[in-house]
Amino acid sequence: MAAPLDPSLFRPALVVLGAAALVIPVFHRLKLSPVLGFILVGLVVGPSGLGSLAAGFPWLGWFTLTDTEAIAPIAELGVVMLMFMIGLEMSVPRLRQMRRFVFGLGPLQMALCTAAVGGGLLLMGQGWASAVVLGLALAMSSTAVVLQVLTERRAMDTPVGRAALGVLLFQDLAAVPILVAVGVLGSSSGQEDGATALAWAALRAVAAVLGLLLAGRLLLRPLFRSVARTASADLFVAACLLVVLGTSLAAAAAGLTPALGALVAGLLLAETEYRRQIEAVIDPFKGLLIGVFLISVGMSLEVGRILAQPMLVLELSVALVLAKALVVGALVLGFRLGWQAAVPAGLLLGPGGEFGFVVIGLGITGGLIDPTAGALALIVVAVGLAVIPALGGLGERVARRMARVPLELQVPEGEPPDGTPRVIIGGFGRVGRTVAELLDAHRIAWIAVDSDPDEVAGLRAEGLRQVFWGDLAHQDLLARLHLDTARALVVTMTDPGAVDALVSQARAARADLHIIVRARDDRHAAHVYGLGATSAVPETIEASLQLSEAVLVDLGVAMGPILVSIHEKRAAFQDGIRAMAPDDVEIRDFGRQRLRDRVKEE
Repeated sequence: MAAPLDPSLFRPALVVLGAAALVIPVFHRLKLSPVLGFILVGLVVGPSGLGSLAAGFPWLGWFTLTDTEAIAPIAELGVVMLMFMIGLEMSVPRLRQMRRFVFGLGPLQMALCTAAVGGGLLLMGQGWASAVVLGLALAMSSTAVVLQVLTERRAMDTPVGRAALGVLLFQDLAAVPILVAVGVLGSSSGQEDGATALAWAALRAVAAVLGLLLAGRLLLRPLFRSVARTASADLFVAACLLVVLGTSLAAAAAGLTPALGALVAGLLLAETEYRRQIEAVIDPFKGLLIGVFLISVGMSLEVGRILAQPMLVLELSVALVLAKALVVGALVLGFRLGWQAAVPAGLLLGPGGEFGFVVIGLGITGGLIDPTAGALALIVVAVGLAVIPALGGLGERVARRMARVPLELQVPEGEPPDGTPRVIIGGFGRVGRTVAELLDAHRIAWIAVDSDPDEVAGLRAEGLRQVFWGDLAHQDLLARLHLDTARALVVTMTDPGAVDALVSQARAARADLHIIVRARDDRHAAHVYGLGATSAVPETIEASLQLSEAVLVDLGVAMGPILVSIHEKRAAFQDGIRAMAPDDVEIRDFGRQRLRDRVKEE
């Protein structure tokens, strides 16, 4: 007989899901970052908040979390998911174009910030080993919170986002050597052994990254193509989670951070036709798991220790942010990104990061850091994480006031940002491809989605990188295609159910969107008008008009009268369709009357 289920096992999930249900709507209505909300939830329900009262009031145990380690694995998974999504947004070519930020700005920031913070700690009386370890730990910034803030503000493609991302990516790459260096400092090994350990760690890291890149190139695209052929949404979700977890565990087994493995997988998948659908599938998991990580940050805040030394905590937190912000700001100016990037980037990267918890903990364990000083440093890091959203907003306001102009988007040459207004083409068969060719002829940007994985693979092999595989019935995919800025939606699919669902979802999302639909016949056209289409083109009618035009041309009738009669006949058909559509549906003809008048004048 199975053992009875312990209800307390569900307590962490209950608290996290309850926090998400309460925090996100409230902070959205208040126009505040949910990052701060999750941290506050962790503070309230953690061991320093209501959790401290759970012993006296047992019923509070259902709404509190007193063990930070209980949710640590899920919190780590949130960072992994975030890095995977960042990889999807970056792609290898874009990362290659950012190399001067990753391998130029990144190492300079780490070296100078470590020197500045470590030097300050030496002046405060810390030993050299403690100063070095704390300097390395506090020089790191928060990948999870900073990128979450940049994503919320849609600033990933701005100079601020590019500079911050370059620094954060280098910090993730430097994580393993830092851990090895701290371990060497804390051991009794000689200098030669320490250098050997660092060399082996570097070689192992390079070999692991190259192995992940090679395996990804060989396996990822065939895996997702075989899954896409099944047309199973559940199997696609499972494949996405398998890749994220598998690459993370492979990186961890090689001595790297799990987040770095997920980043590599994201970079490889960013070049495939499955990128948009993967983003739509993973994003809900990422948002919830990042919330768990932020709750764990709030739980780590020791309210009692902060209240015992409030001024010291405040002074140290401000000093850390100012020192790092000055260094980062000066470097950003040196890279010619301007004040508009220097001020926000400096303030965003000024606080410490989640990796600081790991380094400081390792330093305390190895006897390199005094436990009292280490505990105070952990508080400074946690406080800094909590104020990153506010610092990001402050930096943006200061930059705008200084420059008097809005922040300008800058993206790699030849690659427009995702938010660029485009025409979305749903279905990329013969009709969709013809539409795309005419849009190209008039230099109008477009992006297309088709549900046939083999067809999409062939199109991308031809160089059509704007074509992606996906299911447009998935509402999150429409958001990932930036329906909010789209110039129009062209629906060329043949499945009536898919057409109806797409038109209805698009119209519900945007009342002003131009939706042009390929319809089977006049009845279907009237039906999609009722769903919200602004223009419907029946295949049977257009075929008959083209046939009539060809007959008249072959009979020697002049082209001018032919065009006039064709357009008049099309107008008559449209009038009939209008009569069939519901009375309360407004049908726009996109200037067909003006075209008829112009033809008559000619």
